[in-house]
Amino acid sequence: MGDAVRRRRTRGTRLSEPRTADVRMGSSTDALTPISVATRSLAAGWPQWIALGLVVTAAVLADQVTKHIVATQLSLNEQVHVLGPFSIHHVQNSGIAFGLFANATALVTALTALAVGWMLVFFARSGARHPVLPVALGLLIGGSSSNLVDRIRLGHVTDFLDFRYWPAFNLADTFIVVGVSILFAAILLGDIRSR
Repeated sequence: MGDAVRRRRTRGTRLSEPRTADVRMGSSTDALTPISVATRSLAAGWPQWIALGLVVTAAVLADQVTKHIVATQLSLNEQVHVLGPFSIHHVQNSGIAFGLFANATALVTALTALAVGWMLVFFARSGARHPVLPVALGLLIGGSSSNLVDRIRLGHVTDFLDFRYWPAFNLADTFIVVGVSILFAAILLGDIRSR
């Protein structure tokens, strides 16, 4: 290659700096403009979708099976003491957590469906961002979907885990809380590491 350092003319002035290498990590739409920053896709690939599907399926099955057992073995408002303040207490909830919005089942159903849809879109775009996303969102989507199925099918959800000083809840509610906790922990740990 002739000179080790190429020089070029710009508007009549001679540059004394070496020409920077034109490294192309990809191409733009015109196939000429160099792309200086390599970015990897954060979209979920098939391994993330499979992991998400397995977690969602396990969460929905566990929740539906336990609700079915309670609904068939205990009459409504019947209670079986287990240990200390904990008992299995068959109750129905047409609202959300703590019985809020009990008279707005249609609104709660629509908002839950919207939230599940948003989580799926988010996962499709960002599922490869963090290794815990399939588990965390799988628990969130599984719990939300299981309660959504009950609201559409029955008009209420079956709650049965009762700790006396806390409103009764079900496994789906537990999965939602655990999923949110995992997401917050991942964000917090990621923030600490970046500092």
